[in-house]
Amino acid sequence: MMRSALLILAALVGSCAQFTDAVSINVQNEPSTEKSEKTESYMPILCSPIPAPFSSPSSVHALSPADISAVYTLGMPRSQRDEASRVVSRLAELLSMFNPEVITVHVNNGSVNPRSLLEEAEELSLSLSHQASDWKFVLLFVPTNFTCACSPHVAADVNTVVKEVEEALQILQTRLHRTLVHVVVWSTNHQQDKLCECIKDKSINQRLHKATLLKQLQNSLNDVLENPKWHSKGVDFTALLQSAPVIPDPISDSENTLSDENQLAVQLWTNLLHPSTSQIEVMDSSVITIPCPTQEQPFLRTQINSPTSRVYSKASTLTDLVMGTEIPCIDRSPSLTTPTSVHELRPGDIKVVAALGDSLTAANGVGAKTDNLLLVNNQYRGLSWSIGGDENITSVTTLPNILREFNPSLTGFSEGIGDEDSAGAFLNQAVAGAKSGDMVRQVRVLVDKMKNDLRIDFHNDWKVITMFIGGNDICDFCTDSIFFSPRNVVERIRKALDILHSEVPRAIVNLVELLNVVPLRDLHRDNTLGCPTWFVSLVCPCILKPKDGSSELQKVNDFNRAYQRTMRELIDSGRYDTHNNFTVILQPFFREVVLPTLENGQPDRSFFSPDCFHLSQRAHTLMARALWNNMLEPLGNKTFTQDFMTVIELKCPSEITPFFRTAVNSNYTFPGPPPTPAPVTNWGSDFSCANTAPSNSVPTSVHRIRPADIKVVAALGDSITAGYGAKAKNLLQLSTEYRGVSWCIGGDKTLETVTTLPNILRKFNPEIKGMSMGQGTRKTGFNMAVSGAKIAGIPEQVRNLIDTMKSNSEVDFEKDWKLVTLFIGGNDLCQYCNDRASLSPLNYSHHMMTALDMLHKEVPRTIVNILEIVEIEGLRRIKRDSFGCNVLQKFVCPCFLLAGENSPELAEVKRINREIQIETEKLVYGGRYDDREDFAVVVQPFLKNTIVPVNIDGRPDDTYFSEDCFHFSERGHADMAVAMWNNMLEPVGKKQTYNNFTNARNNIRCPTEEHPYIFTKVNSLAIQTPTTTAPTSTALPLPSTTTALTTHNTALPLTGDCSDNVPLWLAVVLAVMGLLIGCAVTWLFLFCKAKRSKKEIAAAVELKDTSF
Repeated sequence: MMRSALLILAALVGSCAQFTDAVSINVQNEPSTEKSEKTESYMPILCSPIPAPFSSPSSVHALSPADISAVYTLGMPRSQRDEASRVVSRLAELLSMFNPEVITVHVNNGSVNPRSLLEEAEELSLSLSHQASDWKFVLLFVPTNFTCACSPHVAADVNTVVKEVEEALQILQTRLHRTLVHVVVWSTNHQQDKLCECIKDKSINQRLHKATLLKQLQNSLNDVLENPKWHSKGVDFTALLQSAPVIPDPISDSENTLSDENQLAVQLWTNLLHPSTSQIEVMDSSVITIPCPTQEQPFLRTQINSPTSRVYSKASTLTDLVMGTEIPCIDRSPSLTTPTSVHELRPGDIKVVAALGDSLTAANGVGAKTDNLLLVNNQYRGLSWSIGGDENITSVTTLPNILREFNPSLTGFSEGIGDEDSAGAFLNQAVAGAKSGDMVRQVRVLVDKMKNDLRIDFHNDWKVITMFIGGNDICDFCTDSIFFSPRNVVERIRKALDILHSEVPRAIVNLVELLNVVPLRDLHRDNTLGCPTWFVSLVCPCILKPKDGSSELQKVNDFNRAYQRTMRELIDSGRYDTHNNFTVILQPFFREVVLPTLENGQPDRSFFSPDCFHLSQRAHTLMARALWNNMLEPLGNKTFTQDFMTVIELKCPSEITPFFRTAVNSNYTFPGPPPTPAPVTNWGSDFSCANTAPSNSVPTSVHRIRPADIKVVAALGDSITAGYGAKAKNLLQLSTEYRGVSWCIGGDKTLETVTTLPNILRKFNPEIKGMSMGQGTRKTGFNMAVSGAKIAGIPEQVRNLIDTMKSNSEVDFEKDWKLVTLFIGGNDLCQYCNDRASLSPLNYSHHMMTALDMLHKEVPRTIVNILEIVEIEGLRRIKRDSFGCNVLQKFVCPCFLLAGENSPELAEVKRINREIQIETEKLVYGGRYDDREDFAVVVQPFLKNTIVPVNIDGRPDDTYFSEDCFHFSERGHADMAVAMWNNMLEPVGKKQTYNNFTNARNNIRCPTEEHPYIFTKVNSLAIQTPTTTAPTSTALPLPSTTTALTTHNTALPLTGDCSDNVPLWLAVVLAVMGLLIGCAVTWLFLFCKAKRSKKEIAAAVELKDTSF
């Protein structure tokens, strides 16, 4: 009895504490109790209003957000006026946190007779000339659609626009009072492409040109706005430039458009408050971080109150670094006679060098000695690692400069600065921005140059040709995963190598394996480095866009590895070793990359050019050494790691092996093409878990359940769980329910041949009950799923399940531990557009709650798995040339599959898809089902962000789907079963939210000795890693994040039983005192808060319908 009283008192004290933490939310919502839940969902992201000053500030440098009465816009981009208007509206919403009366006015909002920026400035200044008391905020947009990024007249066009901006500012400064102006560069390049003839030239690095135009415009405007006349002290007008341009996502679809606009609005807001380092976080778009004014920095930013300070790594200068290399080799002589075999080639025998590739070989930005981003556009070909020939080896380390120590008459290397057509480029035919598809053209140009140049004896001179390509392919793969699939990319490389093989005699070709590009993301995580992340996000969007831990980032890694693997397979096929005067060698030193860091752990920027993406001369020095060493290493034993932090000493040819290493002189046997895999006969899995024992005694807590403690399995859901068409081979079999192979409840055969959740559990407890067997309804067990069911039918399924389990003599209903899996919602989404009212997310949550309430009330000793609804939109990509796929798929799911691409209807149902996911998490983790020690509900989110499985060609793999290309095949069920099991062994908050659909037999995870239990919310708390957030920022999780956990004082520890060392009477006294103190503090806090913040509370409530 005493222990029960203690628990009650502890719970009350905990409730008081929780109420105190949330008081700012609840008090603010008092005026509108009927919508409190909706308002609460937004309140955590809002800034706490700072008490307004008694009088309006007299200086623009002392403006707070509450002082702004109106937001005005000038120069709105005509091609994206609607998008820009929405972004500005969201910015105004953020300002309304501090002044609910703020208004937004777009000058020249109509599309008829658009006016120039000067005309708009005149109109605005005349309309506001009588307003001398209110503070105004003007956003002056400078769109980039005034020129083509690749035009030779860019510099002149930029100067013209900048002069117009300066004249417009002069008008505003002369006529307006109490005005803060922010100038914002808006990128509209992707809208302008169709009007630019030069962009159609495939040899032009389009993205680099666009990024350079933005930077050039940004720099020119910055030069103007740094003039003291715009921000003198003691005035009521100032103008400054936002330090990063606004760049709408060029590859976002309609699903992400709103999120992208939110991010842009927050970017404007952030730059309105704080000076920026021009580094914009782009890698985690699922979380919007809204900075707030602080007591220390309460004002809107001006050049006077918070001057922009450029923060760069101290390692960004190269002036003190030595780029030369000492050659330790004593014997540098060539062969006595010109070799006739490529396998007997000494370094001194090489007469010609050449190179093919992209901007890394063209050496963009390599020689930039300052942080001038525009220098990245310069191609320092004389410094290029594989082909440069500037100066000599004592000051510039390149492969040709090393080779010239063996043969001073070497030719072909590039010198100076210029593009591939410049005189100094010579045989460096790399083109900035080139992809694998450009290699054939580069090879054709190179062969013609070698044949026609008098300095080269084409048929007799030995040549080293280095090809390094693939970086731009991986940067673009997310825009078209089929075109940029590993097989297609390497096929284009093969065509280029085939030309060299057939037309170029006496050549050794270095094919440098694609570098592991993902580590470069680290440079854009640290704001103090000053890396221009916005610039790189334009040049290489597919690498920076994915957030850490996402399925998109996993796909980047998978593609990167697949590019490397497929290159190896091409060379290992032996197709280029058919005669003695030609070979292709794969040089793998870039396979693994170790990013260089300083002593404090920060990435070392001295290895990178000013854009933190291209490599500097310091990095090119190490690359040249690594390539040279790779060429002297035998096949099968080459270095495959580039550690930029390690000193690379040059190797030398030895007396025993004085030649460049090839397959023949390395005694290397080509493995040939990979063997054709044997046909799959089943979709079983291997099992390797050693600890399969149950608990020593039957557990009483749901948070201490081992897999072997589960004695009963059950399932609720629709046709997926019913196994609809899972083994169908034709349309006639499609309607058959193959319940025995159902992913979460099937029990056919054994795990070795049929992968299901029960078959995995049978490895822990062979006597498990409830599995469905075979097909049809004869042996359904506790599989209550009904094909075609919607969420409204789940309570009835629950009732049938409870009645069936109670009446089953093999089940001890009160004592047996049960695992119930619920997967539902597909039919609700697929029919949503036909019945929006009854199929709304709110009704979905209501029916889900009804079903879970029944289980919670009536079923003891139970874990309920709620599988989060899949993102159905991906099914639009599943295609197969069959009647079932072309006709039945759209009939089964019309609302998703009949809607037009980028249509409002598709955007709506995708939004509903996400809202249902959010409502499910809110219900499960809201604490409603946390009051029983023998019952838990857990969301398993592996389908939340799942991407469509693809085959080696990058096309959707339809073998995971049945005849209608909608329901899962047995292969799909097997993969879902493993993903569900693995989710169960991952803590809440750290569960994988995507599934790779790899179907490997060894994917089943095992419980660990440290945590042998199935994870619940409570037992996950013991291993949660605390996170620290900045006190001046609040984060808004978008639908792709998991709802934050709420800790409970009744959580059981995962250790052994503990004895009571504290007397019970003392615990009671302390609990009562804690209760009284907690309630007193709560009352005092509520009273003071309500009295002091009445005005701010009302303003916050008005934001309950905000677009964020």
